[in-house]
Amino acid sequence: MPQQVSISTQQKIISLCKRRGFVFPGSEIYGGLANTYDFGPLGVLMIRNIKNSWWETFVTKRSDMYGMDTSILMSPKVWEASGHTKSFSDVLIDCKECKTRTRADHLIENYLEKDGLKHDVEGKSLEELEKLINENRIVCPNCGKFNWTKPRTFNLLFETHIGIVPENQSLAYLRGEIAQGMFVNFANVVDTMRPKLPFGIAQSGKAFRNEITLGNFIFRTLEFNLAEFEYFIDPRYNWEDFFNYWKVEMKKWIMSFGVPEEKLRWREHTPEERAHYSKMTMDLEYEYSFGFKEMFGLAYRTDYDLKNHIEKSGANLYYVDPTTSEKLIPHVIEPTFGINRVFLTLLENAYCEEDERIVLKLDKKVAPYRAAVFPLVRNKPDLVEKARDIFNNLISQGFSCAWDDRGNIGKRYLSQDEIGTPSCITVDYQTLEDGTVTIRDRDTTEQKRIKIENIHELI
Repeated sequence: MPQQVSISTQQKIISLCKRRGFVFPGSEIYGGLANTYDFGPLGVLMIRNIKNSWWETFVTKRSDMYGMDTSILMSPKVWEASGHTKSFSDVLIDCKECKTRTRADHLIENYLEKDGLKHDVEGKSLEELEKLINENRIVCPNCGKFNWTKPRTFNLLFETHIGIVPENQSLAYLRGEIAQGMFVNFANVVDTMRPKLPFGIAQSGKAFRNEITLGNFIFRTLEFNLAEFEYFIDPRYNWEDFFNYWKVEMKKWIMSFGVPEEKLRWREHTPEERAHYSKMTMDLEYEYSFGFKEMFGLAYRTDYDLKNHIEKSGANLYYVDPTTSEKLIPHVIEPTFGINRVFLTLLENAYCEEDERIVLKLDKKVAPYRAAVFPLVRNKPDLVEKARDIFNNLISQGFSCAWDDRGNIGKRYLSQDEIGTPSCITVDYQTLEDGTVTIRDRDTTEQKRIKIENIHELI
């Protein structure tokens, strides 16, 4: 199992991501834009592999799930009906000395955690948060002064405007969650697909939250990738059975990438902490280098969303039982997966320093490249041609592969270890004689010779 990641190692991971093309700071040539990041050539390959695995596991391989891709922009009435324009908010506080702005709950939690204490403060009132800050004399983490503004709420939805002529523009929002697009299309899916309860509507896409963050790399950003589904159930059945079923499935999926169970834990939200639409919410947390933090969320949203959209829009979003013809509003279990956080989780879990090498022991399902192909030397045309044939054959079969003919073989191996490539294939002089190649395993560094026709099966 990969070694535990320390705070200093977190900085090494950030450096590796920039150096090797996983993640770049957003708008870097203009000084950057806080809390934004761009995924580079290797990062986008890894993110795509994570998304593909999620879709295959929770949509393609299930007969009760239907996929969608809904618009980022929707009528502002959607967000009014869902309660997000009133209830989707955080509490911020400013340092009067250095102008640092932060979330009041995060300020308190981080302070208490340094003293080995744990205090759930999400959902606390403005007065309660201010009292905790004052009682503990929590100073600004940036300048060390105790001189705060009063805590105040701010809405997390990004505002934008639709229209060409300024005076005719209308207010709109970038979606703060991807769930609402599935709720407003509930009747469309029922009418076209004729599903039977229970069934789910799933999608993966971008969400945006205008929130204050305290670093930790890509853990919390303004723009991020979500994957989630709304699982509609008959309200006459016990919702807890479905809730517990999805707890198992969510945990099983992340552990399929080699994440150890001892680094995972479920945490139930307090009533004050729960979102306005939820009757029960639990987070699946991972032990990052900065502590246990939320990776996935699981919520029982009851019939809150469909009922409110029925009331506010007048649309028929009821479900008619095909057996009894009874009309009802389904209840919803919602598993939510932060894809950026899965990306970070897998990097932290895979990062190792051993035998004077850095290696990402990524599961081959998510590694940017499944294999790398090398000619032993680059100045022998027959070796290069044979290696190119193997490389082209693999990529034509859908394998993401790297080509490398720079420097010596040892340095090439170390370079591929650092980006998590599971197998390295070397074409040498013996290849020209008997049609075999050397294949090296990333984790064990063991090498063996195999027939060219067996490469596909092995990788």
